[in-house]
This record gives sequence, C-alpha cells and structure tokens, in this order.
Amino acid sequence: MATAMASIRLLLVLSALLLALAPAPARAAEVVYPPGSRIGLAPPDGLAPSRSFFGGYEDPDNNVAIKMVALPAEAYAELDKTLDAEALKRQGMTLETREAMPVSTGKAFLVIGHQEADKTNVRTWLLVASSPALTAFVTVRVPDAAKARYPDAAIRAALATLAVRPTVPIEEQLGLVPFKIGELAGFRVAGVLPGRAVMLSDAPAAQTGPPEAALEPRILVAIAPGGPAQNSERDAFARDVFAAIPNLVPNLKEARVESSEPLRMGGQQGHQILAGGRDLAGAAITVVQWLRFGSGAYMQMVGVARSAAWKDAYPRFRSVRDGIDPR
Repeated sequence: MATAMASIRLLLVLSALLLALAPAPARAAEVVYPPGSRIGLAPPDGLAPSRSFFGGYEDPDNNVAIKMVALPAEAYAELDKTLDAEALKRQGMTLETREAMPVSTGKAFLVIGHQEADKTNVRTWLLVASSPALTAFVTVRVPDAAKARYPDAAIRAALATLAVRPTVPIEEQLGLVPFKIGELAGFRVAGVLPGRAVMLSDAPAAQTGPPEAALEPRILVAIAPGGPAQNSERDAFARDVFAAIPNLVPNLKEARVESSEPLRMGGQQGHQILAGGRDLAGAAITVVQWLRFGSGAYMQMVGVARSAAWKDAYPRFRSVRDGIDPR
C-alpha cells in the first residue's frame, strides 16, 4: 500500500513538472482596428496603424502597406464576378492565383499577383470579404526587397484574422477631425471625412425611402485652408462658399441668401449667412452658414432643417457651433 501511494505521489509530481515545463499556449493574434475603421485584422509584426492614410497599416521603412476599404454589402457579388485576370491586367497587375479564403465575416476570396511600381516588383494581395453590413476590400503590397521580412505565410495569417466591428465609437470618429466638438446637442455622428469634416444629423442610421421623404435637421462642420485676410473681402468670400452648399446638401434647391453679416465666434472673426430654399419634395428649408476665420484656414458650419422645424433646430446648431475648439 505504501509503495502504491508513493507511486501515485511520484506520478503527480512528474505531471506537475511536465505542466510547468510545457510551453504556454500561443495567444490568439489580436485584431487591431485602425482609427475610424470598422474593418480590422491582426497585422504582421512590423506593421502599425497608418499615420499617412486612413483605414490601414504600414511599415514606411520597408514600403509595406495594408489598405482596407469598406464598400456596400452588395459590392461583393459584383467583385466576385468581375475581379479576374483581365480586370487586373488593366490595372497593371499580373494574376498568379485566385482562391476562396475562410474568414469569420462570411464568404471571401483572395487574389494574389504582382505588379511593377517605380521599377520595383511588388507582391500584391487582394482580399474581398463579405459581411452582413459591408464588403471589405483589402489590399496588401510588399516590395520584393521586403519579402523576407513579410513572407507569404505571415500575410495569409494576417488576412485570415479579418474582422468587422458593429460600430466605431463616437469618440474615435470625432478624433479623426482637427477640431474638438464639445457639444453634440442630441445629434448623432452621420459621417466623417478624416482630417476635414464631420456631419451631425437627426436622421436614423439606416434611413429608408427616397431622400426627399424626410430632411432631418443636420449640421456640417468642416475646415479648409485659405480665407480672406481683409474684413472687406469676407462677405463676398462667404457668399462664394455658400454657393457650393447644394453640393454638400443634395436635398437643397432654389437656395437664396436672406441675410449676410459679420459675427464674432469663439473670440475670432466670423460671418453668418441665413438663407431659404426648398427640398426635393417642395417643403421650405432654412439654412444657416457660419464661417470662422483663423490663421491660414477657416471653419465652415452649415445647419439645415425644414422651416417648420427651424425653431427647435437653430438653438441646437448654435450649441454645436459654440462648443467647437481647435485641437
């Protein structure tokens, strides 16, 4: 009996020793989402979220980049039919292989080829992946000089981790523009142009029906280089900028300026235009444009609402305007 107990104790000790010496299981590669992107993956070692372009990763020292673009969900079927050797040849790329690729988001296919850029041969991967919300189009470019640093196996392993998150946190979206919005005034973030502009709106995220069915209050905040140096030039400048508003607000037609005057905002020189117009359904629309002038740049804020909703919308537009500060 004593011998049996000693044998059991010895087995337990040996088991514990084997567990202690065994290598720890590898941690699953962690998906990294570039700022503002719903698409992410676990990039190969050496690649980090890009600071020079939106939605991807880069190793600038080796000229290696992964770029990711979100396309409409229905784009997958079209790309599946049309992304062939002939289409790639027109883009200067020679097809090597095309194959199905297992990813967690849904159906996907991987195209591998090569092309020449600046007299350098570049290995190129194109991953097209479906998901219920969007189609992910991922491009990987690795020059021949970096092949040893980024072998095919590492690129495939990274692409296999492709993921799509449901939303981008609001703070992350607002961090993509060069100004701080301290007050959303109940609006939701409807769109961001990194480094340039943000649209805030009351429209639901998945609005259905034709665009003329409803024009919810919305305000665009954008920054642009330039602007007049002299006060005497600002009225004409503001009217010229306002003339482009129908391109920013497709629902607006028959826009007419009703008042145009200087206005100080945030301790800086500014200008205000109030205007009227109609939407595509013929309903009356009221528009306010504020310009705030700075050194070498100006900020444009455009609030739009149906005239029937203007009384409630205008104070909210002002709250957004007064809560904006430079970073």
